[in-house]
Amino acid sequence: MAKGFTFKQFHVDDFGCGMPVSTDGVLLGAWAELSQHGQILDIGTGSGLLALIAAQRTAASAPQIVAIEIDPTAAKAASQNFILSPWSTRLECIEQDVESWAARQPSGSFNTIVCNPPYFNSGLKADCKSRATARHTDSLSHPALLATIRHLLCDTGSANLILPEHEGHQLVKLAPAYQLSCRRLCEVRSTEKKPVSRLLITLSRQPGDRETEQLSIHHQGQYSEQFSALTRDFYLKL
Repeated sequence: MAKGFTFKQFHVDDFGCGMPVSTDGVLLGAWAELSQHGQILDIGTGSGLLALIAAQRTAASAPQIVAIEIDPTAAKAASQNFILSPWSTRLECIEQDVESWAARQPSGSFNTIVCNPPYFNSGLKADCKSRATARHTDSLSHPALLATIRHLLCDTGSANLILPEHEGHQLVKLAPAYQLSCRRLCEVRSTEKKPVSRLLITLSRQPGDRETEQLSIHHQGQYSEQFSALTRDFYLKL
């Protein structure tokens, strides 16, 4: 059986990655506000899913998409997935922690940032080291992430993230301390009758009104029309 997950225009082998292909990643990749100009950065790329979706969604002539990954196994998988994709010349995976790497980059280097960040602030960690790194904020705290975004994001750019509901609201409240404003917020439910489980967040260096929306993944036992419309360019069976 083939490893990983096959999408309409690319395949992701996520073998050995701390966080395998997930609905969260696809949702964020499809929902994110992507610039067709200027560089794109994927922080904590894992298997490379977000970077690959960004490559599919942007013009072939768009500048490089840089993916940063601290875990060697995941970085190797992402690099291989990039090589085998239709956008291999535009994708680059760098194996390093993002804080050290970002410190050497000019301020405002990126028009778009995407990140499916670690989110557990406390509690037991996964036994698997790579999974613990991908899921727990010891590897990248949310204040450190916001400081990194503030440094790397250009004045007119956007940073797009997905987090569980509680952690997402905490990050949004913390953002102004880093001169970042939440410009878009999408409350995600598994069904319309369930509580909000995830927040899709767009941060900007520009203040302004917040656009808030809701999304239910399922409706009457099937994918909702809203979810299908958002993700059908990627999932094979939509």
